[in-house]
Amino acid sequence: MTDEAVGKRPPRQHTMVAGAEPIKLGSMLFTLVEPHRGHEVAYNRWYERDHFYAGCMIGPYQFAGRRFVATAELKRLRHPNSSTITGTPERGTYLALYWVLDGYHDVWNRWAVDQVKALHRAGRMFTERDHVHTLLYRYAWEVSRDPDGLPAELALDHPAAGVVAIFTDRDPSVGVEELEQWQRERHLPTLLPGTAARLVVAADPLPLLIDAPGDVPRSEADDRRQLTLWFLDDSPAEVWDQVVAEHVRDVEKSGMAEVVAVLGFVPTIPGTDAYTDRLWADQEPAGTRGDR
Repeated sequence: MTDEAVGKRPPRQHTMVAGAEPIKLGSMLFTLVEPHRGHEVAYNRWYERDHFYAGCMIGPYQFAGRRFVATAELKRLRHPNSSTITGTPERGTYLALYWVLDGYHDVWNRWAVDQVKALHRAGRMFTERDHVHTLLYRYAWEVSRDPDGLPAELALDHPAAGVVAIFTDRDPSVGVEELEQWQRERHLPTLLPGTAARLVVAADPLPLLIDAPGDVPRSEADDRRQLTLWFLDDSPAEVWDQVVAEHVRDVEKSGMAEVVAVLGFVPTIPGTDAYTDRLWADQEPAGTRGDR
């Protein structure tokens, strides 16, 4: 790059200070998007080749990210009423998750909003898509299946075969600590051993900035709602009954919370158009074909 080209770059507006502090997950971005029909390949390529990096990964204090996709097969497993999150059961095809370093949420959040606005002005956004559920979450706790198992900080870099996002609403009569204790000390240590569920990460919703881009629908940060992310060694379809459905039954039986929506995904394969022909029920199945 020439000196002249470098000189045209805008100055950095957010100073990063590299302190000698632990790498710890503090908050996350959960963004669930629906590409318009006929634009799924173009959307996938735009997101993985441009926006994944330009809109997110180059940001300050953001240390991990990964993309996932819900095929038509996985959408059929959604339970009990995914419309609460997705609008209709078949919406919400592409999921991106990003981890933000503990203690730096506000700095990162300010950068993220300013960066996306800059990309809008530069014509670098993709109009043929809708935000389905894009929200910030505060890391709350985690439970690993194995002693000294996979920590949350490494979850997006680990080659998990699938992830399940489970949304619950805590019963008003149940306290936050009571529900957490039941899940962390009684329920999950009993359920996870011997299953494909390697790690469960819990998070609570946070509000978007008031000047966030207008194409992102606003969601109220309900203090009764919680998101748990289940990182799996197998595809969600293969372990749904053993792990996911069993968890849902246990939660409902406990009376401590209501399961609002259960959404399964598999990782995208960067550099390919894999799964873009398997997103909706009326598409012909591609068999075992992956890359095009």
